[in-house]
Amino acid sequence: MIQQDPVLVEEEPPPKRRGLKVLILVVVAGLVVLLGANWLSNLARGVVDSSPTTAERPATAPGIAVEIVVPPGSSARSIGALLADAGVVDSGRDFELAARRDGVAESLAAGTYQLQTGLGIEAALSLILAGPEFETFEVLLREGLRIDEVVDEIASQTPFDAATLEADLTSGTVSSSLLPGGLGGELVDWEGLLFPALYDFDLDATSERVLQRLADEMVARVAGLTLTEMTPYEALVTASIIEAETRVDADRPLVASVINNRLEQGIPLQIDATILYAMGERGIGLTLSDLEIDSPFNTYVNQGLPPTPIGVPGQASLDAVAEPAETDFIYYVLTSADGSHSFTADYDEFLEWKDEAKAEGLFP
Repeated sequence: MIQQDPVLVEEEPPPKRRGLKVLILVVVAGLVVLLGANWLSNLARGVVDSSPTTAERPATAPGIAVEIVVPPGSSARSIGALLADAGVVDSGRDFELAARRDGVAESLAAGTYQLQTGLGIEAALSLILAGPEFETFEVLLREGLRIDEVVDEIASQTPFDAATLEADLTSGTVSSSLLPGGLGGELVDWEGLLFPALYDFDLDATSERVLQRLADEMVARVAGLTLTEMTPYEALVTASIIEAETRVDADRPLVASVINNRLEQGIPLQIDATILYAMGERGIGLTLSDLEIDSPFNTYVNQGLPPTPIGVPGQASLDAVAEPAETDFIYYVLTSADGSHSFTADYDEFLEWKDEAKAEGLFP
């Protein structure tokens, strides 16, 4: 037999693991993509804390004033990061956790805050939950003031001088729907049209803005009255008389009834406060010659209401016009040191009370 060369038979190699490696790479790549997408999503929602950790952040001395601006829509996490970056709190993450723990993470207010380093989480959380403080100034306008007094009163409480305020009123810069047609060019046209109250204004408020707000408030208050027999402006005039004549709230609806009864019966109002307004005086006794003063505000000789308010009425006097007492009274006289009046439909009784009040020194 011919001996053949042995055939070299190679051993078949074990199955290759390339497929397994590819599978692993695919899975890893998928995880990376998934995690990356999740991170980007969280970043977009303000969840990712991009601020450095406490260990990475350099120590900041406490008590240093810092301004923090919290943009609208900021999350608790992003606010914490702002605070931590400025050294107000040690950890932005802990600030977020505290906000979520207290259930206020969605109630933190945007705005500009004047804080200080080392303030701490609880204090910072309380301040940002309360909202930013705004620097303001106040204007207090009292009832019964006449328009020139109103201007001086506002000027004394604001950066604006009387000339600027008067110019705003008379130039048409400030408006009011209560102004009678064609009026507004004279300061007296604005008599009674600025509502007396305590107002807050931002420091950047202009004189025009201050006056317009007071004018708008009076428009709103008069619009809130239910009026049947009077126009809004007539109600304002009547309320100004009640304001000037009374100091006790209980008397206001009664004075309103006297005014209504006299108007209905065609009797001159004969109200001293209108004479004092015509004279530009306050708190003086009137003489018989004073009662003859030539003025449209002289309600002793002129029928009906005076042409304009005689001062600025408050809410109680406005309410009295809308809800007067139902009486037959046509007289009243001051009979008490506390400012209370007595009311009657009897002229002789009126004269008797008047003599007693004079004897007691209640009025000249």
